[in-house]
Amino acid sequence: MSRLGDLIRTERVRAKMTPKQVAKKCGVSESFIMAVEAGTRIIADDQARRILKTIGLREQTEADFTLDDIAATVDLATAAPTVAKAVTTAKAKPRLVRPDEDAPAEGGQDASGVTGSVWLDALSSVLKRVPVMNAVMKPVDYKLLPIQAGRIEGANPDKVFYFLAPDDSMRGFRIHAGDVALIVPAQSPVDGAVMLIEHNSHRYLRKVKKLDGATVLLQSYDREYDAQTVQLNECSFLGRAVRLEINL
Repeated sequence: MSRLGDLIRTERVRAKMTPKQVAKKCGVSESFIMAVEAGTRIIADDQARRILKTIGLREQTEADFTLDDIAATVDLATAAPTVAKAVTTAKAKPRLVRPDEDAPAEGGQDASGVTGSVWLDALSSVLKRVPVMNAVMKPVDYKLLPIQAGRIEGANPDKVFYFLAPDDSMRGFRIHAGDVALIVPAQSPVDGAVMLIEHNSHRYLRKVKKLDGATVLLQSYDREYDAQTVQLNECSFLGRAVRLEINL
C-alpha cells in the first residue's frame, strides 16, 4: 500500500464505510478507490483531501500535518500496529469531528470524550513537529522528523530544533544564509563540531576547536577564514549541528 492509500483506508474503516460507498459519494468507481488504497493508482494531494473530506472529515489545520509531509516522512505500513490499536481504542484516542456530530465540549472533547484524528494521534508516536528557530530563537517554520526508538538523532525529541542560518559567515563550511541546521543538545564544546553558540548576546553557528580547558577557537569562513579565541565563561553552547538542509 502507499502511505496516502493507507491513510484513506484507515479513515474509511474508522468511518465504517465501504469502498463502494466512498466511491459513490466521490463520483468515481469502486475500483478507483480500491486502487488508491492499494497504492496502484497515484493521486495528487488535493484529490486525497477531497476523498477524506467526502468521507466526512474536517481539516485539522492546527496540527499542521500535511499529506505531503507524511508521505515524504513516514511509511504508514510500519506504523500499522499503532494505527490499528488507535482505531480499536478510539474512545480513548483523538479523532476529527464529523460534520454531523456535536461540537467538542469544553476542554476540547466531544460527547464521546475524544477529539482530533485517530491517524494523527497514531502518527504522533512516530513523527515530531520540530521548530525552525531564527537568530533570536523565535519559530519561523516547522518540519516533520521521524522518531526512532523514542529519539531523534539520539536526543530527546522535545529538545531538538532547527536553526536558520542568518548569513553567509559559514559558507566556507558549506552553510549558507537560509540553510537550516538540525541542532541537538550540547552544553559543552565538541572539538571539530559545528555548534550553535551564544556570545555577546548573539547566536550563530561556528566550528569549534578546543584549545585548552578554558578557551576555544570559534571558526567562521565567509569570503575568508576567520577565528576568534573565546573564554568558555564568555559564551554558551546551545547545541551541536548534526544535519544540514540546504536551499537550492
